Amino acid sequence: MRKKIFKIVYYIFIAFIAVIAILLIVSVFPVTGNYKLMTVQSGSMAPAIKMGSIVMTKPMEDYKIGDVISFTNPKKRQEPISHRIVDLEVIEGKPFYITKGDANEDPDTRRVAKDEVMGKVLFSVPFLGYAVDFAQKPIGFTLIILIPAAIIIGDEIRKIYVEVKRKKTKKAE
Repeated sequence: MRKKIFKIVYYIFIAFIAVIAILLIVSVFPVTGNYKLMTVQSGSMAPAIKMGSIVMTKPMEDYKIGDVISFTNPKKRQEPISHRIVDLEVIEGKPFYITKGDANEDPDTRRVAKDEVMGKVLFSVPFLGYAVDFAQKPIGFTLIILIPAAIIIGDEIRKIYVEVKRKKTKKAE
């Protein structure tokens, strides 16, 4: 019974590490179709998108009021922001979006030009961003590689030991 529980925990752990590794790779390298994974750093979109969630975005031809978009300010070096479009203005033929975080009382003070929009948020996965952010740091990356490797090596050593012991017992008979 104990062995079965260990095996279940082992496979769940390995699956979790594999998911984190895949998300880490997807967040670092470009993915076909222009999809991007980003970690939400604030609670401005709660409860729709919680802090620490991962959001997947994709550029679209057109954005409508009610869409949640991710954008950056090209004049400032900052993390992307994901907010909901609450209004649209056309100035000199160019669309500008007025955005607002769901948890914020007032709309953002700055209009977002269409060329600043990285894409529409397609979906979010709560709290997974914490794990991906941790995996992007040297200590996190090391732990994600070393801990599973140690578990796998330890399991293989145990299997070899059991097999050698079984063969010795068989020879002695």
